[in-house]
Amino acid sequence: MLFRFLPVLGLFALCTSASTAQIDERDVIPRAPSTFTHPGVLIDRAQLDFIKGKVNAGEEPWSSAYSSMLSHSLASLSRTPTPTTTVECGPTSTPNIGCTDERQEHSRRMRCRLRGISLGAISYMNAWAKTIKGHTNSNAPLQTGWAGASWARAAEIIRHTYTGWAAADVTAFETMLRNVYLPTVIKGSQSNGNWELVMLEAALGIAVFLEDKTSYDTAMTKYMGRVPAYVYLLKDGSLPKVAPGSGLDTSAKIITYWQNQPTFQANGLAQETCRDFVHTGYGIASIGHIAETSRIQGTDLYTGDIGERLRYALGFHAAYETGASAKPSWLCPGKDLKLGLGPIPEVGYNAMHNRLGYAMTNTEKMTLGGRPASTNYLFLGWETLTHGDNPA
Repeated sequence: MLFRFLPVLGLFALCTSASTAQIDERDVIPRAPSTFTHPGVLIDRAQLDFIKGKVNAGEEPWSSAYSSMLSHSLASLSRTPTPTTTVECGPTSTPNIGCTDERQEHSRRMRCRLRGISLGAISYMNAWAKTIKGHTNSNAPLQTGWAGASWARAAEIIRHTYTGWAAADVTAFETMLRNVYLPTVIKGSQSNGNWELVMLEAALGIAVFLEDKTSYDTAMTKYMGRVPAYVYLLKDGSLPKVAPGSGLDTSAKIITYWQNQPTFQANGLAQETCRDFVHTGYGIASIGHIAETSRIQGTDLYTGDIGERLRYALGFHAAYETGASAKPSWLCPGKDLKLGLGPIPEVGYNAMHNRLGYAMTNTEKMTLGGRPASTNYLFLGWETLTHGDNPA
């Protein structure tokens, strides 16, 4: 059997200075492990072995999730790589010069093969590594994050579960990640929070693949500053926290950045909630993905502030996704909620509910109702298969 995983968060006078606490990067302890675990980007060997056993035994939900993945158009073995020297992506991928191909061609085949590895997956990585030189246009940083996150996961699994990837080709792929992707994603972004979160997800995954402790620490430090500035908790005070370097130094700026949400009255509200749930889902997914990689690499973030924010973010949005709650008047005043989180809850739900035992009633309903989770064609894919009820 060939396994194919695809890619598979009170209104004050608006002229006054903000009274919220800024996350201080100096307070964050670098978290690179002394020895990296491989494979160790989003999923490890024990998790892969668990999935293999469940699918081979025909057990649910893994069997259906596996079949769903294999029947998807992105899993077709008939396509060939079409790498582009310069990937150009504007708003909503317009123009789209290599954007979709870059994401889909590697996302389609780059997940683990628990019973053998398709040589086609390696051919995709080799083709792109020999061709791409950079990204351009307004969405270049975001595209670099989406693609970089998926490349790192795929390459990590193939390199450490298969012996058929030639050393020279591995070196070329390392060079691509180091020169084309890492310099962009490691800088982060002060755009909407989902941008920086997926860029840091890519940076962390690349750092694991390259065993680059400096980049790992840089990415983790920025992440520890971004998450509290993306998911609000009541303990934060009357206004959300702000990320280092954001320039959000007044109440007015913070409220504008939070999509004109004027008051903060519930745990789990996210910086993009009042924009739409789709982009909010991207941010929540990356929060969970980075926490999962960190757990594999020896630092469990689920048991602290990061886990608390992830749990509340999932629960807050799941209440509206499932219809369990009606929108209160204080939330996104004058707007309807734009629902549609997407296939995002499995990693966080598995960690916080299955491993740590939180009830998460609304998140459970949303997660189970969305199975088997599919793909968003960007950087998420088939996480019921990879992380659904996975105890490893």
